[in-house]
Amino acid sequence: MKVIIIEDEKPAAQKLEKNLTELRPGIEVSAILNDIASSLSWLRENQPPDLIFMDINLSDGLCFKIFEQFQISCPVIFTTAYDDYWQKAFEHNCIDYLLKPVKLEKLEQTLQKYDWLQKHFSENVESLFSSLKGEVKEPFKKRFLVKKGLEYFSIKTEDIAYFYSAHKMVCLVEQGGGKFIVDFSLNDLEGMLDPACFFRINRQFLIQREAMAKIKSLPKSKLSIELRPVFPEEIVIPQEVVPLFKTWIGN
Repeated sequence: MKVIIIEDEKPAAQKLEKNLTELRPGIEVSAILNDIASSLSWLRENQPPDLIFMDINLSDGLCFKIFEQFQISCPVIFTTAYDDYWQKAFEHNCIDYLLKPVKLEKLEQTLQKYDWLQKHFSENVESLFSSLKGEVKEPFKKRFLVKKGLEYFSIKTEDIAYFYSAHKMVCLVEQGGGKFIVDFSLNDLEGMLDPACFFRINRQFLIQREAMAKIKSLPKSKLSIELRPVFPEEIVIPQEVVPLFKTWIGN
């Protein structure tokens, strides 16, 4: 995994590099950059890294100026001594927000979160970032053919509230409350649907943006979500998914 560090405090950058290589011997720190200008220059001249660790307050301004001048296509982990910028950070590819001094155990949790997101959401993340840049590789599915009894129905994708898996089956739930079994896995559906509209919140649910009725905080940085139409059981968004979920909502 190739990583770059954007940090204007040399001791902090060196410590982060040391901790990263200790925790993940396979990590290659391709560059350590200390301001907006050098970061923009490096990003324009090199292939994108797999992950960026980015301080917010740099010597020549706030790091968000980088995003104004360059389209970053990889996940970003922000590091800062301030908690004032977390909301803005999640508008810019953020998967975690670490407060300085960054503890080793917290860094390990963040790397585990990145690994988890890569494993379960890599295709969806790529599609999401591509859609935000206007780079749609192929048309997304517009209708689903479903069957009820002896009759077949064609349902517009925009009329779907969410999909969920149960008992080795996947159900499509219409906004009006109709339920139908579909012959696709949730993994298949993630690749068929526009990631700007649909998001995989956990292993069981793939939801449409407009289906969200209420979101509540839970202990350990988890979230609870209520959907329309109502699902009879509590739906939990795990800690590892929450940052990406917040990014999706913000976009």
